[in-house]
Amino acid sequence: MKLKFSAPCIFGLEGICANELRFLGIDDVVAENGRVLFGGDWGTLARANINSHYAERIHILLAEFEAHTFEQLFERVKEIKWEEFIGVTEAFPVKGRCLSSQLMSVPDCQKIIKKAVVTRLSEKYMLPWLEETGAVHQIQFLIMNDKVSIMMDTSGAGLHKRGYRAESNDAPIKETLAAAMVELSRVRANHFVVDPMCGSGTILIESAMKALNIAPGLNRYFSCERWNCVPKEPFESERELAKSKIRTDCEFRAEGFDIDAQALEIARHNAQLAGVADRITFAQRDIKDFTLSDGFQTVITNPPYGERLLDVKSAEELYKIMGEKFSQQKGKSYSIISPDDDFEKIFGRKADKRRKMYNGTLKCQLYMYFR
Repeated sequence: MKLKFSAPCIFGLEGICANELRFLGIDDVVAENGRVLFGGDWGTLARANINSHYAERIHILLAEFEAHTFEQLFERVKEIKWEEFIGVTEAFPVKGRCLSSQLMSVPDCQKIIKKAVVTRLSEKYMLPWLEETGAVHQIQFLIMNDKVSIMMDTSGAGLHKRGYRAESNDAPIKETLAAAMVELSRVRANHFVVDPMCGSGTILIESAMKALNIAPGLNRYFSCERWNCVPKEPFESERELAKSKIRTDCEFRAEGFDIDAQALEIARHNAQLAGVADRITFAQRDIKDFTLSDGFQTVITNPPYGERLLDVKSAEELYKIMGEKFSQQKGKSYSIISPDDDFEKIFGRKADKRRKMYNGTLKCQLYMYFR
């Protein structure tokens, strides 16, 4: 079956998400604002869910059309061949968003879409009602500028939930964002990565998984695996393929420091769950006591700042200390994410490169120093 997919992602990550999908051998990849579109079959679905570091979810994109009235919405949704995906007893809840459109009531749109799907399936299965006791097919809709996108979520829990972060500290960075920082920092199999404010260890774990080529979705399952329409073989073969590609002979290692002993315990536990504990060492240390090691070193960090954990003044003090500690040296590179527009001024020098990205709803910059 030829399918069209949509991979929503954090704003600013569309390009690297698209490049990754192309690298995986996926066809018809097109990056748009906040999502990446691509085509394929059930094998493509399995590959994207298991291997994508940067996508938030993988949706099947069922239809896109314009609708200005509820009647138009109902008729176009009813035209979709829902019976090809949803079995006679399977559940299909509806949720979504409306932005800058004539149809702006989310509850009303939910009801209309639900009614259209029920009408179609009742006719196809010749049943007066549908029990919806089986596997869940989460229907998603987005109505923006009167353009309607109708999708089904195949992932279930968001793809940032790799399965290793059983616990986290007060303000953890999302795994997909951490993975993007790792990619933009060009972490490779022979790198030595350090996070001097590592919290629950997410950046270091994502670095290790990248270096060892561990697929981020390898140790979890996806909601579509319970659907009757999805064959089991593609997921089984893609998992085996992903396992065969794990590197075991690379030289990657990492160090994580934090002033919070409890956060470090969580980080150690998370690294064990991710299968990379032998590559990362953790120690309690204040950023004031941070020292650079000899040789090549890649520093990647998400320091606490005024909107998260510290007051603005304390965050700025941290930036000053980092500027002193992260000195310009051959073989040393630094990547620091911050929402502070004055970061470079406080840090003490201009970044060699900057990349806009969002940490939740907070607009940030990834400041990169490598010269």
